Amino acid sequence: MKKPLVGALLAVLLLGAGTAPAVAATSHDAAAPTTRAAAPQAVKAKAVNFAGTVALSNCSGSVVRAPGSLPSDPALVLSNGHCMETGFPGPGEVVLNRSSSRSFTLLNAAGSGVGTLRASKIAYGTMTDTDISLYQLTRTYAQIESTYGIKALELNAAHPVQGTAITVVSGYWKRTYSCSVDGFVYRLEEGEWTWKDSVRYTSACQTIGGTSGSPVIDNATGKVVAVNNTGNEDGQRCTDNNPCEVDENGNVTVRQGINYAQETYGIVPCIGTASKIDLNLAGCTLPKP
Repeated sequence: MKKPLVGALLAVLLLGAGTAPAVAATSHDAAAPTTRAAAPQAVKAKAVNFAGTVALSNCSGSVVRAPGSLPSDPALVLSNGHCMETGFPGPGEVVLNRSSSRSFTLLNAAGSGVGTLRASKIAYGTMTDTDISLYQLTRTYAQIESTYGIKALELNAAHPVQGTAITVVSGYWKRTYSCSVDGFVYRLEEGEWTWKDSVRYTSACQTIGGTSGSPVIDNATGKVVAVNNTGNEDGQRCTDNNPCEVDENGNVTVRQGINYAQETYGIVPCIGTASKIDLNLAGCTLPKP
């Protein structure tokens, strides 16, 4: 998981904040990725910037909305389950509607902090099947846009597509990472946790500690397709900070230096009226408490 910052801080001191740490990447030929049909490339991609992203005390995140969200709805912030101030939820644990007053620094397009947003609760959080947290804020989407001129990022309601050009946008580091969706992982295992249908990046996205919770943005649409969460740092097999890939037949593949994200399209059917996370809505498959 990309939460620990000690190694990342050392990398910045040694290499400079604008340079990716030297991590050996491995060949992707060892196992064929699970694929979806390749998407047609857009003629002109949208410019990806920091507007709508946030910095947490130890992670990154973004203000997000569902396609059907209203301006009057309370705004939501998306990050990782392992970024919650309550600590890592255990396997099978789901946090729902837990009071929180956590603060977030809202960034503009240039990556400058323009204000502080505050949570009213952790609307949802888990590290089971996926690694997400959703905070409900004390302000609405309209209030944030009126005060800061910044719109929420929209969650894509469709499954991401292999080969899509993406950008990982870290509000913590005020830094972006550009690469493509390399493929999808049937099961990604790390320590106690197992995540389903994870996104694997191509090797160009060398994310570091503090990038946890960063939105993964489709360059063509500007929509959020995943949330950055982990990578294999040392080449170990299925240990903390060294996730491994497990296919449908139980075969394990380790890809040192390769990083991953959790898809977010499955969040959309679970967002109900007034931004309420309703796990009983039709099409919602997020784990229940």
